[in-house]
Amino acid sequence: MHKILFICHGNICRSPMAEFVMKHIVEEQGLSDQFEIASAATSTEEIGNPVYPPARRKLAEHGIGCEGKTARQMTRADYRHYDHIIAMDHNNLRNLKRLIGEDIDGKISLLMDYTDRPGDVADPWYTGDFEATWQDVWEGCNALLKLLSY
Repeated sequence: MHKILFICHGNICRSPMAEFVMKHIVEEQGLSDQFEIASAATSTEEIGNPVYPPARRKLAEHGIGCEGKTARQMTRADYRHYDHIIAMDHNNLRNLKRLIGEDIDGKISLLMDYTDRPGDVADPWYTGDFEATWQDVWEGCNALLKLLSY
């Protein structure tokens, strides 16, 4: 079983988008029983809040729901539990180090590093461009699944 935790700053935009896109993709491939997929924040700012409405609408445009998801912060126990901890940007990587210390097991990576366009997932909180974020997340999740399926 592949246990994946997607990480962003608040867990209301990018990481829940990645969580539910990945769940959707593995379900379409008939692989749901081989994956445990979740998301969390590096900050406490949004804990308990639902997915940000524009992110929820962007997922819904593609037939993907995210009902019941509320923001939570990553814990040290999450580091032990998950096999892959996938951050949306370099700031998240820095914040992860503050939460868990060194990545001694080599579990942490950036989502876009699985694509031909390494770097950060576009942050719609600042740009308002949820389509760009969708494209990055869709591409990153598909590339990640391809890697994990072999």
